[in-house]
Amino acid sequence: MNRSMMKKSLVVPAIKDSFLKLNPLKMVKNPIMFVVETGFIITLFYTFFSPDPSLRPFHLAVAVILLVTILFANFAESIAEGRGKAQADELKKTKKEVKATRLDSAGKKTVVYSHELRKGDVVFVEQGELIPGDGEVIEGIASVDESAITGESAPVLKESGGDFGSVTGGTKVISDHLIIKITNNPGESFLDHMISMVEGAKRQKTPNEIALNTVLISLTLIFLLVVVTMPFITGYVGVDISVPVLIALLVCLIPTTIGGLLSAIGIAGMDRVTQFNVIAMSGKAVEAAGDINTMVLDKTGTITFGNRMASELIPLSNRKKADIYYWSKVASKDDDTPEGRSIITLIDNEEALEQQLYENGEFIAFKAETRMSGVDLADGRKVRKGAVDAVKDFAKQHGGTIPDELEQIAVGIAEQGGTPLAVAVDQNIIGVIHLKDTVKPGMKEKFAELRRMGIKTIMCTGDNPVTARTIAGEAGVDEFVAECKPEDKIKLIQKEQSEGKLVAMTGDGTNDAPALAQADVGLVMNSGTSAAKEAGNMVDLDSDPSKIIQVVTIGKQLLMTRGALTTFSIANDIAKYFAIIPAIFMLAVPQLDVLNIMKLGTPDSAILSALIFNAIIIPLLIPLAMKGVAYKALSSSKLLRRNLLIYGAGGVITPFIGIKLIDMLLQFIS
Repeated sequence: MNRSMMKKSLVVPAIKDSFLKLNPLKMVKNPIMFVVETGFIITLFYTFFSPDPSLRPFHLAVAVILLVTILFANFAESIAEGRGKAQADELKKTKKEVKATRLDSAGKKTVVYSHELRKGDVVFVEQGELIPGDGEVIEGIASVDESAITGESAPVLKESGGDFGSVTGGTKVISDHLIIKITNNPGESFLDHMISMVEGAKRQKTPNEIALNTVLISLTLIFLLVVVTMPFITGYVGVDISVPVLIALLVCLIPTTIGGLLSAIGIAGMDRVTQFNVIAMSGKAVEAAGDINTMVLDKTGTITFGNRMASELIPLSNRKKADIYYWSKVASKDDDTPEGRSIITLIDNEEALEQQLYENGEFIAFKAETRMSGVDLADGRKVRKGAVDAVKDFAKQHGGTIPDELEQIAVGIAEQGGTPLAVAVDQNIIGVIHLKDTVKPGMKEKFAELRRMGIKTIMCTGDNPVTARTIAGEAGVDEFVAECKPEDKIKLIQKEQSEGKLVAMTGDGTNDAPALAQADVGLVMNSGTSAAKEAGNMVDLDSDPSKIIQVVTIGKQLLMTRGALTTFSIANDIAKYFAIIPAIFMLAVPQLDVLNIMKLGTPDSAILSALIFNAIIIPLLIPLAMKGVAYKALSSSKLLRRNLLIYGAGGVITPFIGIKLIDMLLQFIS
């Protein structure tokens, strides 16, 4: 096992839980291992009350091996649960009892503890304070440190309105202040929900897991009938088979390996998703991700940043490129809005300005009335950037004339779905800044990877077709739907589902909530609203829509791991037939010795060797169950051939080698 699984903090509680799970009321939930436990109890009875005292040591050995088999299976499940609980403990450290400043309807402040807050309460949080609970920003703008939740060190800008007004309890305000309306009662917060999901307390079996359980139980019942009727058949050839030997035969024939690891595989699937900073609300969502055919994505805040950012600075024909860069930087150097910061970033990345900027001046903040911001320089000149018509009026007031090309440039930007900002120094208009909602880095490569995995991507946006086509081309999605309303997203998902496809949806806004609820997999950005988080069944703490690639891979891993270990478990039975069947019959029917191809020492050592191998293979496969089978983007037929070659053939060969080595060791000891 890898070192992370062998931590003392995980192993010791897992060993303790392995014994606690021996309770028959708990074991009955795993029918295969319950059959093994029943066999252990019966064999233990024969150890003390066997009519033939000479067989008691053999019966005791069988009973001990069966007990160890059950404990190994319980350990596999406990170690998987333990990893989830360890992550939940880390999240619980984040959940602190903090003081909060509650505001009443008159604006009066009262200091209370966070557990006293209720849904609908309004709180005031300023720089340096922890946000006391989940909520929506109703006033203010501030940088929030969400590293305790997401693991990302970069602060996130939170403001009222739009899709970036949702805040999470336990995060910290690092600048300015916010007034927040609490959206959850104590115990119902997003962090509480995360802890519950990570602990696996509400983990339900998925349809695929239920189907596989049905198959395994059916196999168990079939072999149970075979073993129960065997004494009546063997009586005709004079072979008397003891009950412990029949139990040993049954345990070796039923699929105990996959029965012991099935729960661990499901828990580990949810755990692996969590390691990618994605919280899965159910195992069903992880499993469904493995069969996704179509990916529907909201544009704003998902594919794009959701903030208007500078993409291009366009000088008028009578101006040099350096002029628009210089004066845009002068107008923006003290502008702390997302647009202002993006202008500075673009200029610094594209143009090295040799001139020293004017330092002496008064910054003029943006106002809704003026629709401009800028600087009044010490020498009397006034620099402004803002809405084109507002800057045109500003230039006219200073005696300037408006170039015809200004309108042409502005219209061209608007037709692309961008926002034009004009830049002027007194009466002289220098050029235009093109603001647009920018595609997040690496999107094109990520969508190409989804395409290779056989997943179609569809972008939904409320933008006009021209803007939608531009963004779709930049992002590299397969299809797009422009001027899309919330009901259109639902209809699109339903259409894909009616064609027998599984659909994943990523989004972050309240208007995405219905579609997220309709989709088979609803991946919600952590930057999104509470309504979106409640509608989805996965939350991406990093707000990275390309994370769906990891989620899909893990889903496919879960399905492949389950299939691989089932194949391996059933293939194991072939070797066990050649070990136990000759051991049972060879004394009465010497001709059956031809089946003893492993040349095992004695009938007793053959049975014990098969049982011991059956037990120890479970812990040896725990690392594979936890890590998952490596996923490769291959066709179904190639994956099937690969699975049969590695785990089918491996499942046949490995027991022959293992049982023979154990038999040799038993012969040496005796």
